[in-house]
Amino acid sequence: MAESVELPSRLAILPFRNKVLLPGAIIRIRCTSANSVKLVEQELWQREEKGLIGILPVRDAAAEDAASAGQLLTQGVGHDSGEKSPKFQVGSSDNLKLDGKNQQEAIRWHNRGVAARALHLSRGVEKPSGRVTYIVVLEGLCRFSVQELSKRGMYYTARISSLEMTKTEMDQVEQDLDFVSLSRQFKATAMELISVLEQKQKTGGRTKVLLETLPIHKLADIFVASFEMSFEEQLSMLDSVDLKIRLSKATELVDRHLQSIRVAEKISQKVEGQLSKSQKEFLLRQQMRAIKEELGDNDDDEDDVAALERKMQSVGMPSNIWKHAQRELRRLKKMQPQQPGYNSSRVYLELLADLPWQRASEEHDLDLKVAKERLDSDHYGLVKVKQRIIEYLAVRKLKPDARGPVLCFVGPPGVGKTSLASSIAGALGRKFVRISLGGVKDEADIRGHRRTYIGSMPGRLIDGLKKVGVCNPVMLLDEIDKTGSDVRGDPASALLEVLDPEQNKAFNDHYLNVPFDLSKVIFVATANRAQPIPPPLLDRMEVIELPGYTPEEKLRIAMRHLIPRVLDQHGLSSEFLQISEATVRLIIQRYTREAGVRNLERNLAALARAAAVRFAELEQAVPLSKDMDRLAPPFLENRLADGAEVEMEVIPMNDNNHEISNSFRVASPLVVDEDMLEKVLGPPRFDDKEAAERVASPGISVGLVWTAFGGEVQFVEASAMAGKGELHLTGQLGDVIKESAQIALTWVRSRATDLKLAAGQEISLLEGRDVHIHFPAGAVPKDGPSAGVTLVTALVSLFSQRRVRADTAMTGEMTLRGLVLPVGGIKDKVLAAHRYGIKRVILPERNLKDLVEVPAAVLGSLEILLAKRMEDVLEQAFEGGCPWKQHSKL
Repeated sequence: MAESVELPSRLAILPFRNKVLLPGAIIRIRCTSANSVKLVEQELWQREEKGLIGILPVRDAAAEDAASAGQLLTQGVGHDSGEKSPKFQVGSSDNLKLDGKNQQEAIRWHNRGVAARALHLSRGVEKPSGRVTYIVVLEGLCRFSVQELSKRGMYYTARISSLEMTKTEMDQVEQDLDFVSLSRQFKATAMELISVLEQKQKTGGRTKVLLETLPIHKLADIFVASFEMSFEEQLSMLDSVDLKIRLSKATELVDRHLQSIRVAEKISQKVEGQLSKSQKEFLLRQQMRAIKEELGDNDDDEDDVAALERKMQSVGMPSNIWKHAQRELRRLKKMQPQQPGYNSSRVYLELLADLPWQRASEEHDLDLKVAKERLDSDHYGLVKVKQRIIEYLAVRKLKPDARGPVLCFVGPPGVGKTSLASSIAGALGRKFVRISLGGVKDEADIRGHRRTYIGSMPGRLIDGLKKVGVCNPVMLLDEIDKTGSDVRGDPASALLEVLDPEQNKAFNDHYLNVPFDLSKVIFVATANRAQPIPPPLLDRMEVIELPGYTPEEKLRIAMRHLIPRVLDQHGLSSEFLQISEATVRLIIQRYTREAGVRNLERNLAALARAAAVRFAELEQAVPLSKDMDRLAPPFLENRLADGAEVEMEVIPMNDNNHEISNSFRVASPLVVDEDMLEKVLGPPRFDDKEAAERVASPGISVGLVWTAFGGEVQFVEASAMAGKGELHLTGQLGDVIKESAQIALTWVRSRATDLKLAAGQEISLLEGRDVHIHFPAGAVPKDGPSAGVTLVTALVSLFSQRRVRADTAMTGEMTLRGLVLPVGGIKDKVLAAHRYGIKRVILPERNLKDLVEVPAAVLGSLEILLAKRMEDVLEQAFEGGCPWKQHSKL
């Protein structure tokens, strides 16, 4: 950098708005306006390295009308130098002579500027406008004073005089003691600033070299140019022509910058010494919160935690649980949302706040008459079950805080177990929550997971209470017999605590980890079979059996409940489709042999779908337009495939010019008859002649069995063939039923002479032949002792070649001595015999007491025969009695 620069008498002027270029400073500008582009082309581009221009600051007051030289890009910040057609108003102490032409045009230019030369020039063309732009890097050289400002073409020039000192003047100033002192002070302050910046930014080597080589007056400008300062301070520095004043101001600015860095460092060190990582995060979050508040986007976590605390206070937790919750809440407040345990702790507290610790649904005054009407309207039959529910409600009325028993409804699918629980809730005026236990194998589904596990959740009971929102709902534990146990625990055993009124006052869910009172909950369980339920769990429940419905009950259920529901579900009404009692009877007899009514409902739904298809097709065939007064004759004569005549009526158009809907009224509803039944449901699946046809030959008897789906009729077939005296059994049989067959054969062989099956004692029944016993429906597993009497009857029929009565079915276990022992499932078996059209049923004598549960209508249509010994069974099973003359003695 030269010591002094020879300035020409005139310089082209580039105005800078709100910005000052000091000698020694380097600035990068982008020229886009026509005026500034012209100036750069004329004064810099054509003169290559020799070109000099003057930079004059422009005050803000005239910025709107000042010329724009383009966008200034200094240290990444853009500035507009404001060059348009300016009106000049010289606000300087020097006398500036303007052309007479420009005297009216006045703008507030500063009277001192800095000559600058281009260090780098680059030219560009903007697309698609084709406008030429320049990027210029300028270096400030020396100060000048403006004597006169005039316009040359599109830009301004000024007659100037240099304000730089000559070498002689400089030498004189350097001898001045004040200047020397100021120089030392400036250098010391500058060196201190460089040291601080060196430590902070690991730079400063080149700056030290500058400090040692450059003249002191140039250093003052260079140092100050690198600081952030106001426009007024920049102008003040530009105006400081006197070296002493310039050094004094520069020292003051450098010192101020140094002090601000030190204060910032001191604060930073103090903060870093006091703040841990989490506190830093807290500080940043506080700042983020403030920013969000300014933006109006305030989703404050702190407010959420405070709201959570208020909610927890309002739910009325017991004191010991409230203390536990407070401890957890204090822990949550100390944590930051980024910490690993924050979310799990928050979710846990939200669960505590959502649980109904004291919130209960208010029970209205129990009116037993209304409750009985409600039960009767919801369910047909089930007299014993309804009576038990009314008894329970009566006790609740007399003693509201009485501990109710856990009712367990056991019965085949489709008999109304689940809907009964819903009716109990309705009769009590309580909320209802259903928890399905079918297929649950994990104990954690009942008790919840420990909170230490990832993805831990409360058990289904606590979750159900949270959803229902009250502490005294009716809770249905559905399919309680279908829980299984494996390595994850035994859910049925976990239910022991839930269903025990002595223990469930303080039910401990692993996730919740605090006791919860379940004693106010009314538990109702359902199961298809009582056998798979563990005895300790069964002991805690009162088992109420729902064995199934008689055909008459099914008919009433269909007429009252199923048909209206099916019609509603398919968008039909009784005006469209009518299903008579006779038709429903046919469906029950020929298409559904089940304990419940699910298949009956499915068959009714099939009829409704068929009707819906026909009416939908008919509706499309008859477009209803606004101007239609009557239907065309072909449509009036339209008949359905099943022969029901249908008349259509066009809805008259209103005066309001409303659109006529596509709805229509069927004058003659579609009546389901036997022909339509066969078309929709197919040929009948069952008939009353099945038993007679299958027992047409000797060696076949009719037994009664119990399954999870209710009672069934089971045929037993026996056949003899040439062989070695072996017994063959087929039909997917269990061990117990195989042993029953062995016992039956042994008994028959031991009684062969008495039964007139063999001529003498020495002759064996199995001499030279094998016996094969088969239980049809080989795909269905069978087991149990109750086929004993049936097996004996089949074998006696086989060996005596006499047919068993086709209208007689039997059940009972037998001993090796011929005693008939009682069996279970009597009600289901008797109902199954009734469904199959069997007229006579042979039962063990000790099962007489179980007939109380059988509906009187069913008993009235059956002949019940009681047997104490096997001979009694054989006497009743064959036409004309047993094929022996004298009774054998046990």
